[in-house]
Amino acid sequence: MATIGRRATPADPTPHLTPEDQIPARLVRSLPPELGPDAVAVLQAHTFMYSDAVGNASAGSIGGLVHNDTRFVDRWELTLNGASLMVLRSGQEEPSAAAFFLTNPELPGLPANHVGVRRQRFVDGGLHERIGLQIFTGEPVSIELRLTVGTDFADLFEIKETVRDRSAQITRAHASDGSRLVFAYRNDTFEARTVVEARPAASRVDGDALVWELRLEPGQEWACEIHVPLQARPEELRPPSRPFDEVFGRAAIDRRAQWRAILPKMYSDNEMLHRSWEQGAMDQLAIQIEVKHLRQPGIFPAAGTPWFLTLFGRDTLITAYQLVGSGPRLPREALWSLAAEQGNKVDDFRDEEPGKILHEIRSGELTQLGLKPHNPYYGTADATQLWLILLSEYWRWTGEDEFVHRLRDNAYAALRWIDEYGDLDGDGYVEYATRSPQGLGNQCWRDSWNGIQFADGSIPVLPIATCEIQGYTYDAKLRLAELADGPFQDPELARRLRAAAAELRDRFNRDFWINDRGGYYAVGLDGDKQQIDSMTSNMGHLLWSGIVPPDRAAVIARQLMSEDMFSGWGVRTTSAAERGYNPIGYHMGTVWPHDNSIIAHGLARYGFREEANRIILGMLEAATFSDYRLPEAFSGYDRSYSNAPVPYPTACSPQAWAAGAPILFNRTLLGLDARNGQLTIDPDIPEQIGRITLTNTHAFLKLWNLEARGTEGHVCPSPEAFRFAPES
Repeated sequence: MATIGRRATPADPTPHLTPEDQIPARLVRSLPPELGPDAVAVLQAHTFMYSDAVGNASAGSIGGLVHNDTRFVDRWELTLNGASLMVLRSGQEEPSAAAFFLTNPELPGLPANHVGVRRQRFVDGGLHERIGLQIFTGEPVSIELRLTVGTDFADLFEIKETVRDRSAQITRAHASDGSRLVFAYRNDTFEARTVVEARPAASRVDGDALVWELRLEPGQEWACEIHVPLQARPEELRPPSRPFDEVFGRAAIDRRAQWRAILPKMYSDNEMLHRSWEQGAMDQLAIQIEVKHLRQPGIFPAAGTPWFLTLFGRDTLITAYQLVGSGPRLPREALWSLAAEQGNKVDDFRDEEPGKILHEIRSGELTQLGLKPHNPYYGTADATQLWLILLSEYWRWTGEDEFVHRLRDNAYAALRWIDEYGDLDGDGYVEYATRSPQGLGNQCWRDSWNGIQFADGSIPVLPIATCEIQGYTYDAKLRLAELADGPFQDPELARRLRAAAAELRDRFNRDFWINDRGGYYAVGLDGDKQQIDSMTSNMGHLLWSGIVPPDRAAVIARQLMSEDMFSGWGVRTTSAAERGYNPIGYHMGTVWPHDNSIIAHGLARYGFREEANRIILGMLEAATFSDYRLPEAFSGYDRSYSNAPVPYPTACSPQAWAAGAPILFNRTLLGLDARNGQLTIDPDIPEQIGRITLTNTHAFLKLWNLEARGTEGHVCPSPEAFRFAPES
């Protein structure tokens, strides 16, 4: 248990047991500015390649090829006659593939724009790149094409911070005929190997560079392929499972159509809603990963690209909630696999406790060697409640008594964690305080070191009980009571849980409410039981959970939509009136789509449909500036400050719960819910949106169609057969 400490003050920035004290001092690096605002990522499962708009990644940047939390390539630079190429157009063709259309600058003996260069790149069991040249000169031209490669074998945690120099431990075995570069690294039991194969072979190898010396005629075309296989045996070089022409040709279009076919289909008179919904649905498939090293392997959407291509408890559970009507497979696998990894002992290094749901799992060198606690790490105080909420939501939407009953012991273990381990000091609230020297200081969704502050900018002491965690706890207990009355057949537990939830609601509304500034909820209580008085978006999560009394809901709705909180694009994480407000601070003023999807859903729950619709329209308009893909977050500058939302520099994109936001927005507009075998709607659709049609949505192991406009709509079963058979 954490010791109670005194409050931090601006003059005393590092008192005992602040969240900042719980993490090592470090420099967190930015993304994507060092790769440029048009940085390009390609990703598949646990693999991604990040580069600038030319397709290059420079040593020392955050770019390169990362697989299973290890960077296999940190330098990937293509030059022509010693010069960098100029961008004509570049970007993703699909999530796993990108194309770069380039040309030459003015060079001695070679006028500008006389060599066309196309780089086609995709990831599929490794990195695959095809470089094509076209010559538009009137005479033959000599060209030196050079691809310089490097690797630092950095752990993902280091890429974001400071990379340890491994150069003395990296060996090379490059082929003298120019066909292959080989880098190898070993540290204790951890090994990694990077093989770069060239077809045709380069003219020569120069250090760590492949160099092609070419004499090309006017109009001539030339191409080579580069392959970087991953997880291959030393003697094995695997070709890509798909040829380049399939990846970049008609087959790619057909494959995307096949992906769409397995999803519910949404149509709207409003292009913003339709395209944002479709992009979000497609992104969920794009970042899907298979996690094989769990006790119960599963397929999930990774939390986000590039830093979070792995399973997260909180992110996975909220994403599954957002997508529950898109099919039962994601929430089912999330529930089952996270239950299999549920904590079963006290392990201070991993912040593990019996019944607790994990925060994050990693597989890089630092984790494998026991230097990081992420195998898995349990430093989250809300994933356990969110697991119970998703279990309830899954049951409400499927009616699968048998499956839910199989998770009864896990649900009871989660409840015991909430009441016994989650409440660190016996005051009836779930608090957090890391015991791990590598643990997170803040263990709520605002988990940056300064994500929880007082209004004056000072940092609270641990343990901290944030407001939304109490809301989740309240909701989880009521939902578990519903399950106890239903498939668990435990009416006595249901009675006790409802009584405990009512007592928590009354106590919470006494201890967290602040009368100043028109009334609002403190973001938390610190270790001295002082109200942490910042005004934050977390209040909206309280509406989602239902812990707010009806007479205070209007006050909270007004605060959320005030000028200090609502930017015009969405609700800021922190009020602009707070001393710590920063429109480009990760949790201190940015606008998060997933946060806003929860807030809008909560507002609608209390009948504030106009306010919810205002948020939804702002977010959909913001999506139009990023090709209808909502990023993890964008800056909190007021809409009057810029006619477009200002990007947040380190935002993940695509990111799971941001991609899920348009799907939850649509559910909120429709008032869509599932209870007792019936799919119901209570629409309140603004005129700008017009008509919404949703076909083949999933509920009760059936497919349903619905249509709505304004406040009118109807639901009917779909004639199509249901495509999901639950496993035994």
